[in-house]
Amino acid sequence: MKFLVTGATGKVGQTFLRDFLASPQFEHATVRALCHNRTLQPHARLEIARGSISDREVVAAAMNGVTHVLHLATCKEIPEMVMDVTVKGMFWLLEEARESPTFSQFILVGGDACVGHFFYEYDRPITEEVPHKAYPGCYALSKVLEEVMLEQSFHQYDLNGCCLRAPWIMEKDDFKQSLSWGEDVFGGPRWCEFVDSDTAKKYAAAGTIPVMQDADGKSITRNFVHVDDLVSAIMSAIDHPAAKQQLFNVCMTDAVNYQQIADYLGETRDLDSIGVKTEFHSTFLDNAKARQKLGWQPKYDLRKLIDASWDYKRGEEDPRKTWYPG
Repeated sequence: MKFLVTGATGKVGQTFLRDFLASPQFEHATVRALCHNRTLQPHARLEIARGSISDREVVAAAMNGVTHVLHLATCKEIPEMVMDVTVKGMFWLLEEARESPTFSQFILVGGDACVGHFFYEYDRPITEEVPHKAYPGCYALSKVLEEVMLEQSFHQYDLNGCCLRAPWIMEKDDFKQSLSWGEDVFGGPRWCEFVDSDTAKKYAAAGTIPVMQDADGKSITRNFVHVDDLVSAIMSAIDHPAAKQQLFNVCMTDAVNYQQIADYLGETRDLDSIGVKTEFHSTFLDNAKARQKLGWQPKYDLRKLIDASWDYKRGEEDPRKTWYPG
């Protein structure tokens, strides 16, 4: 078994490499990581290939002798780059996979941006049968195109693969930072833009928890997944017969309500909260298919997600970095 991993230097890629290379189940497997701007620590069973995923010759060389592909490389709201990375890059990977004598399985990690996550109102949980519905911007469109391209490769060439559709992926203190009133907020919404600067500073100093609400003032429910749970789903999907040509929602079993976040942090950390009305809606993925077909179970629930994030302490060797806008 020889894995090609794209996006290997990101949070999912690094966690996958850690778990995969340490697993007795895959002790004889090797990994080739396709890296562009960053690199990885050396490992006896890890090979580094360098270059842009949009370059066909680079992809062809990276795919040489590969049996499995884990495609993680993506691009956020950067119109000048997004189609090269997420469309052209995936096209070259699929082209090489279908022509390769060694290829066995393609695993794509997709995103719930392809169904609009909290931009659109849904009257039921989002299953794998719900149609694509990208929200405005190039990133969500790219996530739709990735899933469609993989699905069509099943029809066109009977390619063996699967897509694991993930919501917002959390690690370390990400979840805590997603609720920051400061400029250091992780992702969105940017809470500091809902109030004046003095109020934002006051809330930041007090650790006040923003409770995201819809236009009617109802607390919003949405999905998250911890990176460890996502990687365990990837590991479960490797060569699993039930994964062939399938799409799976991979997320926490119970969606997270912002009022529940505030209530738990009030009880355990004595933190105040404040409601913040937004234009967003409650949406949540149904992960029943992944649990039933793959035998996968997420370990993180709301309390574990919160406690892990608030208890995490960053050292000087582990600075918070934002690798892309959005």
